[in-house]
Amino acid sequence: MKHNTKNFWDSQYQANTTGWDLGVISPPIKSYINTLENKNIRILIPGCGNSYEAVYLLEQDFTNITVIDIAPTLIENLKIKFKDNSNINIVLGDFFEHQGEYDLIIEQTFFCALPPAMRQEYVSKMHQLLTKEGKIAGLLFNRTFESSPPFGGSLKEYEILFKNSFNFIKIEICKNSAVPRAGSELWIEFQKK
Repeated sequence: MKHNTKNFWDSQYQANTTGWDLGVISPPIKSYINTLENKNIRILIPGCGNSYEAVYLLEQDFTNITVIDIAPTLIENLKIKFKDNSNINIVLGDFFEHQGEYDLIIEQTFFCALPPAMRQEYVSKMHQLLTKEGKIAGLLFNRTFESSPPFGGSLKEYEILFKNSFNFIKIEICKNSAVPRAGSELWIEFQKK
């Protein structure tokens, strides 16, 4: 089964088989958000899932957040969850068809959900959606998995994949991962070239 299909992901939410879901914002992303001073930057969270990052951003008074996911069941839940908040835009759709311009894209278990054959397309789309000095910040797995998704990878592989389109501000072993992911994540901050 293709893992990037709407039906596959929607069935995961319908059945509540969301084993990747930490239930809270990932500590490294929370720490990063705490360093952001401009609350009006345009932020995109692709493959947003239950959107704990968006909840935290809203709590910190960020005003321009867009979340996108391909799963209709999830998006209906998010529309209810955020129904009274005008600072968040909830989009049901395919990230690769999405149009917009963002200062920051938060990467949290979206890249690893895509089959590796789509990774170059991911890099191109990220580049297209970011403003002139826009950034991707977030987490990538630094390990392989026996069954997928998630699809793993390595620092060397990511350097090769992103180097033509992005400058690396940080790409390092994450020191404050959530316990289940400790030692298996890289923290990334990439700026559009």
